[in-house]
Amino acid sequence: MKLSNLHPAPGSRKKPKRVGRGPGSGMGKTSGRGHKGQLAGTGYSRKRGFEGGQMPLARRIPKRGFTNIFRTEYQEVNLDRLDKIAKPEVTLQDLVEAGLVRSATERVKVLGRGKLTSSKVVHAHKFSESAKKLIEDAGGRAVLIGS
Repeated sequence: MKLSNLHPAPGSRKKPKRVGRGPGSGMGKTSGRGHKGQLAGTGYSRKRGFEGGQMPLARRIPKRGFTNIFRTEYQEVNLDRLDKIAKPEVTLQDLVEAGLVRSATERVKVLGRGKLTSSKVVHAHKFSESAKKLIEDAGGRAVLIGS
């Protein structure tokens, strides 16, 4: 295969509509733009959300709520996923290697879905009450990582 042999799949490309090529084409003279007016001119393009001068929907609907800029977001990891890690001590790096967390810089909260079959020492930024109880019931420890 060479660059000179590359072609789009058959039927995937359409020829552009040729306008302004005489009355027989059905798209002659004004080329489907009607007579005069703002829309008839070349280079005209409507802005996103423009509704012909009518108040746009985005401005008719009242604003609600706000975004809390101080919110701390956590990556959630459940116990049933933690149980698949075969190490007795689970750190953030282990969670990243197992694909449970995107990166070691993320804040992690352990939630209590599932059960632990072996005792583990789990390191995380936050634990739900049920997760902490289940970890300790299995003979392990829930270790909080200071931020």
